[in-house]
Amino acid sequence: MDVQFSIPAELLCISNCINVIGITIFFASGYILKVYYEADPSTNLPVQLNRNILDAFGTEPLGRLLRQQAIPASAGILVMSIYGIVDTIFVGLWVGSLGIAAITVVLPITFLIASIGMAIGVGGASIISRAFGDGDQEKAFRTFGNQVGLTLFLGIFFVIAGFLFIDQILNVFGGRGDVQEPAREYFSIVLLGVPFLAWAMMSNNVIRAEGFPKIAMYTILIPAVVNIVLDPVFIIWLDMGLAGAAWATTISYIASAAFATWFFLRGKSQMRLSKTYVRPDGEIIREIASLGSVTLARQGTISVLSIVLNNSLFIYGGELGLAIYGIIGRLMMFVNFPVLGITQGFIPIAGYNYGARLMDRVYGIIRLSMISATLIASGIFLLIMIFTPQIVAVFTNDEQLIRETIPSLRLAFLATPLIAINLLGSAYFQAIGRARPALLLSLLKQGFFLIPLIFLLPLFFGINGIWYSFPIADTGASAITLWYLKNKYHDDLH
Repeated sequence: MDVQFSIPAELLCISNCINVIGITIFFASGYILKVYYEADPSTNLPVQLNRNILDAFGTEPLGRLLRQQAIPASAGILVMSIYGIVDTIFVGLWVGSLGIAAITVVLPITFLIASIGMAIGVGGASIISRAFGDGDQEKAFRTFGNQVGLTLFLGIFFVIAGFLFIDQILNVFGGRGDVQEPAREYFSIVLLGVPFLAWAMMSNNVIRAEGFPKIAMYTILIPAVVNIVLDPVFIIWLDMGLAGAAWATTISYIASAAFATWFFLRGKSQMRLSKTYVRPDGEIIREIASLGSVTLARQGTISVLSIVLNNSLFIYGGELGLAIYGIIGRLMMFVNFPVLGITQGFIPIAGYNYGARLMDRVYGIIRLSMISATLIASGIFLLIMIFTPQIVAVFTNDEQLIRETIPSLRLAFLATPLIAINLLGSAYFQAIGRARPALLLSLLKQGFFLIPLIFLLPLFFGINGIWYSFPIADTGASAITLWYLKNKYHDDLH
């Protein structure tokens, strides 16, 4: 009994520490913003404040700008990743490996639907950044209005479709055998929160394009903190099991959407809504769709990858194989958070300077971001290779799952130092409004390499062939991206 009791006590202590850190970051950042607003009376006008921040994109040192944009983005992704890890720990220890497998099946489906909001946000944010850089505020307002209408309509439409075809969708994504019932239980609850997640994802990109990276961070930080707080309450104290994890996640999505809405309505945002701006504009919708299709295609490809991966894992490794990837997938988001943060911070800076025709600064931010992200990724790689057993043991006390996950994790992360090249290459073309090369580069890893390799390699190497696929795909995608950047962006910058 003493041994069994010590595990929950430690985990609850960890969870409480994370809660304190997250809430501290939230209020400390709020205080920083309050001081910033009060330091200069002229900043009481939101448009003036916003204009000053945006002008800084074209004048401030690039290193300072990248830190200002990337650190809040990284912090938001970090906290979001911590909540994902804590969520997996609670489910793994209080529900079991089937619970981890169920979440592994469901999450790609929910994020595919929610990525509609992300695609609209990224596509519209690119237009907004370039419009601000060109001094065209009217176009920025019309773009935001169209983003709002598209996100609400499409988010609700696809959620309804999800409920109508819930069993068929779960089956396609690998929810079979003993995993089917817990996956259905989890999906039917989380699906209720997906429209709110779509709204939060759209808003996050718009807020960052306006020059408010800390506020954008809150849209990610808030659901993470809410989820971490609610997980032990629902899963353990109320004994709701997997359904408790699902309700904690759903409520966290609603909280994030509520905060984003509050920000747009309270006056600090420069964005304005009126019937004129919300009225569909064919030209703007086409441009949002063109640029946002990069994000949607990337997420769509990831979802196709999930179908192939989950089914291959079930065939070659059963429920245990799905649970192994449940741990690996969570860690991929967690350990790569600084690189993803740099990528997000890079986009508005590159987009603004490209719109303002400051090509030397565009070149400078590409170079700085690439070097910084690659050095960080290399450090992450070393930590994972050295501390693999300790990392895996945090997620589960199942000896077989620990034993099988350790070598699989090391194989999947072998090419981590190269990941920044493909991410930033795609982000560059997306930032400057070049949808076709951005789409091509964003699909390289998952679409052109990983999916075919997952079909092919297990035929020769069994489940290990799945893990071999990840470093091969990272290497191939990085090599092609580097070649493409070297040969294609030179004309833009000179």
